[in-house]
Amino acid sequence: MKILKVNQKNFKKIIDLAVAAFKAGAVLIGPSDTVYGIYCNALDHQAVRKLFRIKKRPAGKPVSIFVNDLKTAKKFSHISPAAERFLKLAWPGPLTAVLKPKTNLLSGLCQKKSTIGIRVPKSKLLLQLIKKLGQPLAESSANISGRPALTKIKEVIRQFENKKIKPEVILDAGNLKPSLASTVVDFTKRLPTVLREGPLTVKIDKKEPKTLK
Repeated sequence: MKILKVNQKNFKKIIDLAVAAFKAGAVLIGPSDTVYGIYCNALDHQAVRKLFRIKKRPAGKPVSIFVNDLKTAKKFSHISPAAERFLKLAWPGPLTAVLKPKTNLLSGLCQKKSTIGIRVPKSKLLLQLIKKLGQPLAESSANISGRPALTKIKEVIRQFENKKIKPEVILDAGNLKPSLASTVVDFTKRLPTVLREGPLTVKIDKKEPKTLK
């Protein structure tokens, strides 16, 4: 498990190294705009399976994807006009939208579910990684399943360093500001439903959801 410090001086080099690792099928841990996350190429099914094993995540509990814009999200999922209006305001930001997938390319993430979580993060690092890789990232919080999401790098390293199966690379950006994992809203029903409260407060009325923050 290689630990790479991330700073402004080596930012481009880190992007290049991380993208090369993703293309080789690696699983990486790095900062997001909320908590530390665990990532791999979302279309590399073998890497996705490895991510599940590293997190000890049950097969029936899917992970989400990061994309770099709403246009890309629409390539992978069905987004209603009302949901699109909302997501234009919420993205990039800490809001995961649960949507109906358009393609079976994401079957490794969805498992037996008929939905997929998608988010555009407000993170220069992640957006650059996605752009250069040219593929969405499978993502989840960087913790063993059932444990709290983490913002302190030492706690992240401690949780994985002695495990038999571990991520190949950790991108160390230091401690992040305290944060909850992203807010999750299900847009697959007639009326959107907040599945998890998070940094973005969402109000659901009879017409369409609204951001309050």
